[in-house]
Amino acid sequence: MTTTKSVMKKLPEVTLAFWIMKIAATTLGETAGDLFSQTLKLGYFLTTIALFLVFVVTLVIQLSSSRYNPFCYWLVILSTSMAGTTMSDFMNRDASAKYLSNGATKLGWGPQGLGLGYPEGAAILVSLLLLIFLGWKLSGMTFQITEIVSFRGEALFWSAILVSNTLGTSMGDFLSDSSGLGYLGGAALVAGVLLVLVALMRVPAVPNVLLFWFAFVLTRPLGATAGDFLTKPVAKGGLDLGTAGSSAVLLAVLFGLMAYAQVQERRTAPAVGLEGEGPEADAVRPHDAGRV
Repeated sequence: MTTTKSVMKKLPEVTLAFWIMKIAATTLGETAGDLFSQTLKLGYFLTTIALFLVFVVTLVIQLSSSRYNPFCYWLVILSTSMAGTTMSDFMNRDASAKYLSNGATKLGWGPQGLGLGYPEGAAILVSLLLLIFLGWKLSGMTFQITEIVSFRGEALFWSAILVSNTLGTSMGDFLSDSSGLGYLGGAALVAGVLLVLVALMRVPAVPNVLLFWFAFVLTRPLGATAGDFLTKPVAKGGLDLGTAGSSAVLLAVLFGLMAYAQVQERRTAPAVGLEGEGPEADAVRPHDAGRV
């Protein structure tokens, strides 16, 4: 006689659709963050506070959910992308003409930015992300997201997501603004690195969980450079589609993908959550390659 236990999945399976939605969400995070802070002139400080509060609200909804809900999950991803955009801008930028265009001298109320610069800001964020992973490792909990079912595990996961999206924004802005590669060049470089990570998935010695987190960080600068390419002026190498129009289109795309994911989740819901010794459990049990 075999015994089974019910395990409510709170996070999604990592598939091609997952990465498409991640890139869509991070691109929208870039355009929406810039819409509030720059186009609407709320500034980095006020927008960071407002979007961080949005992140907290969406996170509370996600944590209180009893099982994986695509809308809840991707709204948190989107909120971390938007908050990460303005958090990065506040850390790295200042009120100089380099960052405030059209003759503006300030954006919104409060400090304009800490002016740390992209390398210094990235170094701080990398250190913070490593500390989160160290604490995660010492906790003894798995890094495999399909096996995270506890409140503590989710809290560590979302902390890493917020910091990694902020770090990815800094990387994307550096590639777009300071590296000389431009928007398309920066996006091409990140896409090339991501293809290398895909190839490394076939190398048994490289843990899949490590590749996942590298890819998760790198899809953020890909979204950041893509968002800048859509919104920035033609003179700067962009398409000048505007933050409002680009955000509206990307939001429609993301919600369409979320609705599709919701339908797929409902179709597979009866099979998910059984983890035992029978054939049904084997069909849904995550691969062991990413377990630590």
